[in-house]
Amino acid sequence: MQFTEVIETAGQVLDAAGVAAIVIGGLVGTIRFLRQLAGRQDFDLAYRTYRRGLGRAILLGLEFLVAADIIRTVAIAPTFTSVGVLALIVLVRTFLSYSLELELTGRWPWQKTTSTG
Repeated sequence: MQFTEVIETAGQVLDAAGVAAIVIGGLVGTIRFLRQLAGRQDFDLAYRTYRRGLGRAILLGLEFLVAADIIRTVAIAPTFTSVGVLALIVLVRTFLSYSLELELTGRWPWQKTTSTG
């Protein structure tokens, strides 16, 4: 097996892990949400928990997908065009990650948590 084949396989495995994290996280979150509703829990609480879990699954999946893109771009074809495309992909995914973090926690990733008490 050549080096490029190994790198491409590693990229595909990370891509699959990213998609799996999103899909499995979505399924688990949906099942939990439906169980909470069936158990007559507060809808608002169940919905917030569902959104938080789904957002975390998406964030984890995005991390895997970015890693796969970095590995393939840097190791296989480090041309200016491919690095530029990678930069745009990372920029969009970083924006999505920050937006999801703000939605989930109510603060930016670089902000410290505030303790009450």
